Amino acid sequence: MIVQDVINQLHNLAPLAYAEDFDNVGLLIGDKNQPVSGILVTLDTLEAVVDEAIGNNCNLIVSFHPIIFKELKKLTGKTYVERVVIKAIQHNIAIFSIHTALDNAVEGVNSIICDQLGLKNKKILIPQSGTIKKLQTYIPKANAEALRNALFKAGAGSIGNYESCSFNVDGKGTYMGNEDSNPIIGQKGELHTENETAISVTFKKHLETKVLKTLFETHPYEEVAYEVSTLENTNQHIGIGMIGELEEPMNVTDCLKFIKRRMNTECIRHSKLTNKSIKRIAVLGGSGSFAINAAKASGADILVTADLKYHDFFSAENEIILADIGHYESEQFTKTFLVDYLSKKITNFAIILSKTNTNPVKYL
Repeated sequence: MIVQDVINQLHNLAPLAYAEDFDNVGLLIGDKNQPVSGILVTLDTLEAVVDEAIGNNCNLIVSFHPIIFKELKKLTGKTYVERVVIKAIQHNIAIFSIHTALDNAVEGVNSIICDQLGLKNKKILIPQSGTIKKLQTYIPKANAEALRNALFKAGAGSIGNYESCSFNVDGKGTYMGNEDSNPIIGQKGELHTENETAISVTFKKHLETKVLKTLFETHPYEEVAYEVSTLENTNQHIGIGMIGELEEPMNVTDCLKFIKRRMNTECIRHSKLTNKSIKRIAVLGGSGSFAINAAKASGADILVTADLKYHDFFSAENEIILADIGHYESEQFTKTFLVDYLSKKITNFAIILSKTNTNPVKYL
């Protein structure tokens, strides 16, 4: 097994195409073709984590947060980031980060929080726009079924809970090839009319290369006529944050104590308490102040997130409870999830959970 094999499994869980534009995800250090001796999973890659990888003979670190976020202009060992990069390179250790790709995955960070809180009826809080594309192409009617099936196999035609979705219209196609053409049907220099089917299918944007490769390999024409467009339709399976429901409503104080216990946090900073009971809970792992309005609009009674600033709490306006449980605390279960996921996909050696507590925030 090489590094790329592990990356492929992580792509299946959380395609990097859905990471936020500001982020730095993917293989940050190392050779994708390097054979893997062991995998260490961590939330953050610190020097102690690299030492842990060395001690466990792991030459691939799968990290939630990227160790390289801003560009590096020097490698002198002056900062903790530089020291991590230098040590990883010296010991031939690859580092892969999944970060906001997993934030936006339907089975990712926020789903993990919902499960930790026992929420039901989960759905994406802020769907990511521009994630659905549409292909329309034209093919001889006799070849239409074969192409549809090939596109479905490549992942096209998936809409929500439905597979093999397409729209088909039969009509007449015309073309005339020049002297340099080599038409499969008809003769060069002669206008040809063919009974064709127009096929339309939607697909997730990270599949575009695969879908087009399938189109070109399956289509019989020398020149394939096709159109690809980006749709603004809401994608219920890709986006950040989630909202779910408790089995039974709780009063505010009991709910905050419940969240504190389930999320294993020492402190919850929260907005002014209200008298309303808590049923619908919105969650967003990591910094989530930007989700306050979306949480309100969704009818959430409380937003569980992190890194709220002083003035953010005013935004509650007695409409919602804002609960800041801490950045590390909101994402701490992610590395265990990744270990479990990779262990099911890669069974020929152990996937090691880092024992290093990388939380930089301490409480007195």
